Amino acid sequence: MQVSGFTIIRNAIKYDYPVVEAITSILPICDEFIVCVGNSDDETLKLIESIPSDKIKIVHSVWDDSLRVGGKVLADETNKAFKAISPNSDWAFYIQSDEVVHEKYLPTIKAAMQKWKDNKEVDGLLFKYTHFYGSYEYIGNSRKWYRNEIRIIRNDKNISSYKDAQGFRRLGKATKSAARQTKELQ
Repeated sequence: MQVSGFTIIRNAIKYDYPVVEAITSILPICDEFIVCVGNSDDETLKLIESIPSDKIKIVHSVWDDSLRVGGKVLADETNKAFKAISPNSDWAFYIQSDEVVHEKYLPTIKAAMQKWKDNKEVDGLLFKYTHFYGSYEYIGNSRKWYRNEIRIIRNDKNISSYKDAQGFRRLGKATKSAARQTKELQ
């Protein structure tokens, strides 16, 4: 089984995104990691280049700021990163630049990818979320905070990022998730 990680980033230093922590949190279970680095006003590219891993591949991009309304630019950039992953990968593990996965979950995640790898009815794996708000002392848990989201998708280019890159769709329709059939990642 081959796994590609992918993310997008622009102005990581300026806006204090923990992108290095995001990438390195899932890097151990990825065979490659695509980082789509947008045109930044800071040293974001140098920051990504400083991550000590030969798995990381950088894609340079210029964001279309006319698509900022509704966050469509985020989906477009995410799709650029997704298109750059190896065609040999079975799964694509998307992580946003302000997310991290605790290392204790990596074996469970890898086992779920292996379990569902050959089931073509499953397009993605759904994750539960804990949202910290302002600090680690406050957790957002009202209805405005999404509780679950697909973060691992099959390497199928009929799947694409949707709206503000929060989720994925297959040909414009919701992806089928293993979470409907299992509680492994919950």
